[in-house]
Amino acid sequence: MTETKTSFQKVIDELTGDRPEISRRSLQEFSDIEPSALRAVLEVWPSVKPERKRILLDSLLSLSDKDTLVSFDDFARALLTDADALVRARAIRLLDESDDAKLVPSFIRILTDDEQAETRAEAALALGKFVELGELEELPERTKRQVEDALLEKANGEDQLFVRRNALEALGFSSRPEVVTLIESAFRRENPDWQASALFAMGRSFDERWEDQVLSRMQDVNPIVRLAAVEAAGELRLASARLILLKVLEEEDEDDITSAAIWSLSQIGGEDARVYIQNLLDLAEEDEDVEFLEDALENVQFTDELNDFDLMAIDPDEEE
Repeated sequence: MTETKTSFQKVIDELTGDRPEISRRSLQEFSDIEPSALRAVLEVWPSVKPERKRILLDSLLSLSDKDTLVSFDDFARALLTDADALVRARAIRLLDESDDAKLVPSFIRILTDDEQAETRAEAALALGKFVELGELEELPERTKRQVEDALLEKANGEDQLFVRRNALEALGFSSRPEVVTLIESAFRRENPDWQASALFAMGRSFDERWEDQVLSRMQDVNPIVRLAAVEAAGELRLASARLILLKVLEEEDEDDITSAAIWSLSQIGGEDARVYIQNLLDLAEEDEDVEFLEDALENVQFTDELNDFDLMAIDPDEEE
């Protein structure tokens, strides 16, 4: 323990110091942190200023977005019961890539009992991964049911709007009949936030039953709804949305919707999508735009290969 404290002391000194930022080297020390080092951090954690804690966690979140090799799961788990709600919320986000079913009870507890709405909302989003794992039969049926029941109760309850919407979006992966009814109800609401969440859930469902609803909102006057519909069209791989997406790209002023439309085209595929994205790439000047369009072009190729594979698949019954 003493040796670990000594070797980890520079990290602790930086954490408890007043420098505006925490060095990347110190941040990396939190990846796959040793138990003894974790104990050393938790010993000083109560004395760390709240703002300093948030700087650390925001920096870890930023690093995890850029570097897929780091994992802050062990550190984040230890903070799920922290007294600071903003710390708890950031800890949940740090666990975004984890598929450990042992997290489910903690996330359900936070969703159900946490006093802060932001933390409950983060827990709802986090549980969506486990709904998806359940649909893929990579989670025990009993656990999947517990997750869905907790989310359904929250989505149908009286919590704050953004918490309930997050619960609905998390349920988008679920094949339970109650979820279809919930999505339909949200879509019929006049509130555009509910409509957007319903469209987001539709995209996660991989169910073409929602084709007409998605197509009808791809040029909605509300940008929140429009964005959700454009993204859902791609997630559902709706070939019928291809021409609408091209029209959106010709008329759209919102950069995030334009980017979403390009990516949705790449998810749907087809020669016209490939040509359009290639033309955009030829005109692109910013490195960030070039990188995004190159990724989209690669995704078109992947999608087309997948579509070709689907077409070549032979049903043995039909062959007979």
